[in-house]
Amino acid sequence: MATPKTQTANGKKSAAKLPKTSPDAQETKRLWLMYPAKLITRPIIWELGQKFPVVFNIRQVSVTEEIGIVCLELQGKRALIKDTIKWLEAQGISVEPVEINVIES
Repeated sequence: MATPKTQTANGKKSAAKLPKTSPDAQETKRLWLMYPAKLITRPIIWELGQKFPVVFNIRQVSVTEEIGIVCLELQGKRALIKDTIKWLEAQGISVEPVEINVIES
């Protein structure tokens, strides 16, 4: 992939500076969480809120006796969101990115 070029005031071309992503950069991620039956009654999202300083928004939920599926939006520092995802997975929850927007009702 070629580096984009920009033209300076004196007419010379130079490489455009691409923004660097920092672990402190704020971002928003939407995730699908799939809970196994043994974790459905555990207050995982409450625990997440106590453990990590991220903003979370529950977008959609479906719970049966066999599985719990939650669409969760996380907002905060990139590094904290990564840590939150690792923690969720360590608890036994499958975490996948949302590929399409969840229809708001």
